Amino acid sequence: MKRAFVFPGQGSQAVGMGKELAEAYPAAREVFDMVDAALGEKLSALIFGGPLETLTLTENAQPALMAVSVAAVRALESVTGKQLSDMGSFVAGHSLGEYSALAAARALELEDAARLLRLRGRAMQQAMPVGAGAMCAMLGVEIDLAREIAAEAAAGDAAGGAGEQVCDIANDNGGGQIVLSGDRQAVERAVAIATAKGVKRSIMLPVSAPFHCTLMAPAADVMGQALAEISLQKPSVPVIANVSAQAETDPANLRQLLVQQVTGMVRWRESMAYAADQGVTQLVELGAGKVLTGLAKRIDPRLEGLAIGAPAAIEAFAETLA
Repeated sequence: MKRAFVFPGQGSQAVGMGKELAEAYPAAREVFDMVDAALGEKLSALIFGGPLETLTLTENAQPALMAVSVAAVRALESVTGKQLSDMGSFVAGHSLGEYSALAAARALELEDAARLLRLRGRAMQQAMPVGAGAMCAMLGVEIDLAREIAAEAAAGDAAGGAGEQVCDIANDNGGGQIVLSGDRQAVERAVAIATAKGVKRSIMLPVSAPFHCTLMAPAADVMGQALAEISLQKPSVPVIANVSAQAETDPANLRQLLVQQVTGMVRWRESMAYAADQGVTQLVELGAGKVLTGLAKRIDPRLEGLAIGAPAAIEAFAETLA
């Protein structure tokens, strides 16, 4: 069986995530201790005990989700006695999850990943005034119609005096789920346009900034400078990158793709279709929640999704590898 390990993005966070891992496996506990030390604060206390409103802040949620994902990886490696590269053919992560994938594949030092994600969260938050941007999710829509809706929404409302605004496709998640991001007025127009065009459901998302659109250019500049100073190694497992939707191993290219990812579309549907085309039949989601597991079969019927975020699931999965 050919397998890819995938890592969740923002929205999967929950108070208490990873706590059982830390209690059950010294290797997992070490991950949280290292992240705490790198950030100079007890992020693990927030992860395990909340409150949720503070954990959900972008600058906390991003390193927190990465810590839980890498803790699951290290726990699995300690139980099986195998390295990630012995168990899977590819890794991939949704948005911030790409940092989790790189840390899991030992291309990026855990401490660097934590500090970069703290910076990334702050930079994305500061790129626009709160409330000026927005995001919406459309369900039951394919990419061509989504592009048409985004372009129409960005063109503005001539009667209302609004000029060209930003409305970009932020995530092509697969299974007919597409997220738009940009100026609030444009995104609100997109919801109305989508409804008029017969899209099954369109909803505004409770986010603090318009991620993965051109309005995030200031954050991309910040990340470009930060990533230039970080050591990036060749990953032990090829990384299917969000921006290119194909396997990447060259550190210089991976560095550039992480910068482009801040403003670029998360091409998750294409990334998972690529994995399936390479012979992958099992996607193992490591960390919090099971969002990516749920998308697997809807993207490609050849893909079986499995979520591993607690000791019982790790033990059960390890037995299948024995």
